Amino acid sequence: MDALIAKADAIRPVNKKRKTDKHDARPKPGPSKSSADADPTAASVSQHTALPRSLRPSSPPPEDAKKYSHIPNKKLRTHLTRQSTQNARSKKLLKDAELLLTEEAGLMEVEGELEKTWRVGQDEIATAAGQQAAQGRQEWKMDGGPYRTRYTRNGRHIAVVGKKGHVATFDWQTGSLHAELQLRETCRDVTFLQDHSHFAVAQKKYVFIYDRDGVELHKLKSHIEPTRLEFLPYHWLLVSVGNPGYLKYQDTSTGQLVVEHRTKLGACHTMCQNPHNAVIHLGHQNGTVTLWTPNLPHPAVRLLAHLGPVFSVSVDPSTGGRYMATSGQDGMVKVWDCRNWKGAVRTWQARGGGAEVEWSQKGALAVATGGSVNVYTKPSIQTPFAATVSPPLYLTHPVPHRPITSVRFCPFQDVLAIGHSAGVSTILVPGAGEPNFDSSEADPFENKKARREREVKSLLDKIQPDAITLDPSFIGSLAPPPKLSTAVDGGHDIPYARLPRYERLRVSGKADETEEGDADASGSDEEGEGGKGRLSKAEKEKKKMRGKNKSLKRYLRKQRKNVIDPRALAVRKRLEKEKAERRKARAIASGQEEPHKPSALDRFKRPS
Repeated sequence: MDALIAKADAIRPVNKKRKTDKHDARPKPGPSKSSADADPTAASVSQHTALPRSLRPSSPPPEDAKKYSHIPNKKLRTHLTRQSTQNARSKKLLKDAELLLTEEAGLMEVEGELEKTWRVGQDEIATAAGQQAAQGRQEWKMDGGPYRTRYTRNGRHIAVVGKKGHVATFDWQTGSLHAELQLRETCRDVTFLQDHSHFAVAQKKYVFIYDRDGVELHKLKSHIEPTRLEFLPYHWLLVSVGNPGYLKYQDTSTGQLVVEHRTKLGACHTMCQNPHNAVIHLGHQNGTVTLWTPNLPHPAVRLLAHLGPVFSVSVDPSTGGRYMATSGQDGMVKVWDCRNWKGAVRTWQARGGGAEVEWSQKGALAVATGGSVNVYTKPSIQTPFAATVSPPLYLTHPVPHRPITSVRFCPFQDVLAIGHSAGVSTILVPGAGEPNFDSSEADPFENKKARREREVKSLLDKIQPDAITLDPSFIGSLAPPPKLSTAVDGGHDIPYARLPRYERLRVSGKADETEEGDADASGSDEEGEGGKGRLSKAEKEKKKMRGKNKSLKRYLRKQRKNVIDPRALAVRKRLEKEKAERRKARAIASGQEEPHKPSALDRFKRPS
């Protein structure tokens, strides 16, 4: 019977409601307590979930919308009110549609002053983290070590290389293996190229390039005995440095060797790149750190960083390449400001000699030395501090396998990969990775089609090697107005290249102004005696050089114009005085001025 009544209600019009008994047992429409109790998850989600403003059927006008009630014209008032309402709603929708969040990454926090973050172990961090984040805590035991690691730009794939020749690339999140090689020779470093489809290995004699399946594609014979590799993604350049001490740039898009620099500092085992301006930082055996660009045959910056060999170098990507961390065999870790190079910002002692250093995307510094890995966070490591005291420790993790050969932070993940003699260990470092990624630059979830499109676009937008400079803001800026374009007086617009020699000297500030008055005086005397401009060419040439070899003027010509010399000033003052006296004598002789009559007050004048 109830089913028939329900069908009848469905057939009836909506505006006509059927009167039922108040003891009717049919459930009323809408959420009930029994349904909420049956599914508490749905109830909790519905309380805190709302449709976006753009999908709401109708919403009241925002409060900050401008009112136009003072306009008497109804049509104009309605039009202006509608426009102001739409503008206010668009601003709110734009704020809701922000993809890159501005909140800080979540760091570990403690409740009291007696508790320390470095006392928290990896087991406790993995338990408190989510299921997906806990996958970053892994141990890969391999017997071809010691190992070095390298991540792709999107942080999805990792490549490991052992010193004995074991090379492997795989997706560490899904565990799918791409390639595994047993090269049976010394391998020193590995790096991915534009993506995980190609990678380069620094082997015993040359650099070899392999594809995703491990098939050898190229052997770069010009890169002899390489020790470190770097890839510049925006320039498509493979950079290597080796035992001969040559820094070489190889264009992977054309296959040409762009340039090679002779460092003249012996074998180099430390190299990193500045992601902000693509400058290569090298650490040498004599304790110096040099910065190189393809367009300069000499280092752009040479810095004496340590008293012994430089062990590791890294650049902070979170501040746009402003800070650089170095560690040496003398056991010191130093943080440098790349804007002024006026000394180390922070210095402290690391136990166990040389330490591997690495910056994360959010400015966390990992220092691996001895049998542990210590992580420090900013701003303590970037605040100037004179004393040689270790900054506050954020996280520490013991590694019993020695030596520790590499530390690498995974992009967009709170994961740190540690390469050692027994394999590779990954630990969780909360707040180390960038939580928001730009899919046009590096997308961890890109598919095959998106990867192909991104590769083609980056190849079309490839930057030339000549554009690599210490200050990348110089590219695209307006040139300053030329200072040597016209004459000093500004009476004409003749280009500098077409000016007479004396005018060019005046513009550049190298002309001897003291000789001009003498030349004019001699010329006026000649014209007054022999007529206006009636001298022959030979006489003009003879008169032109008159007075050029005087000792005072010859002394002034030897003086630099940008050096203030008291003797030169005194000589110029004396010449000016003599020139003024001659000019006055000519004026008196011509009758333009009257001679000075002595008076009784001349005795009180100060002698000049």
